[in-house]
Amino acid sequence: MTGPKLHVAVLMGGWSNERPVSLMSGNGVADALEARGHRVTRIDMGRDVAQVLAQTAPDVVFNALHGTPGEDGTVQGMMDLMGLTYTHSGLAASVIAIDKELTKQALVPHGIPMPGGRVVRVSEIYRHDPLPRPYVLKPVNEGSSVGVAIVTDGGNYGNPIAPSVPGPWQQFDTLLAEPFIRGRELTTAVLGDRALLVTELKTKSEFYDFDAKYTDGMTDHICPADIPEDVAEACRDIALRAHRLLGCRGTSRSDFRWDDERGIDGLFLLEVNTQPGMTPLSLVPEQARALGMDYGELVEAIIAEALTQTKEAR
Repeated sequence: MTGPKLHVAVLMGGWSNERPVSLMSGNGVADALEARGHRVTRIDMGRDVAQVLAQTAPDVVFNALHGTPGEDGTVQGMMDLMGLTYTHSGLAASVIAIDKELTKQALVPHGIPMPGGRVVRVSEIYRHDPLPRPYVLKPVNEGSSVGVAIVTDGGNYGNPIAPSVPGPWQQFDTLLAEPFIRGRELTTAVLGDRALLVTELKTKSEFYDFDAKYTDGMTDHICPADIPEDVAEACRDIALRAHRLLGCRGTSRSDFRWDDERGIDGLFLLEVNTQPGMTPLSLVPEQARALGMDYGELVEAIIAEALTQTKEAR
């Protein structure tokens, strides 16, 4: 990024389930910006975040928060009211993308393939299965695969699910039930108005859960993925279309399941992450690196887009 050096507030931490990941992302971003000569203020978000940001008075806020309230539109709305320039998606896109059911309502009518299913009350799954097994239960508005359970015929959750068995039903009143899609985990990043690459995630756990994402050695990243070109092209096309339809800014990451026995018809978008991780194991920096963009350049590119869009809006 050419031009004058900036005062960047890096907003990280918070109190969501993804706090540890956010701290890794934020400190990585801050280190990179300092190495490139920018002035950086690191902010571990507390309830006084508005006062701290007002006192800091940065040129731009790099939003490195994950989960609520940093990824669901709450912090975005606050920064909009304060007149701050910030990275990543704004209020409306954040509200929709954090909610998996709202995301389906926004994308499926435009031909984006996503799994079926429905939102169910936990009391229902204690009585009977909401879908034929195998199926997936997940929180409606959490990221990083927090609280995801795959319910199978031979699983240990019980039939019906037992309230005493650990699972997301012990943490949430409602859950999203979706058919389980066999096959492979794929993900595609979007930066600005460009889809990057497709990465296949081969995990040593049952699926690409929180531990698999953030524990070194738990998941092999194949980048670019060794998949047919028509499937790779579809991933890039769907990721970019979803990014645009939701009104995302900066960078996003679309996660897919691909049933390789069904070819292109077996590809399904699971969710769109509006503030993907920026840790050493994160996928967006990895894809950018594979295309010749180092971590510092990636961070500056995200900031440059935020500054450009703010200027255009004004």
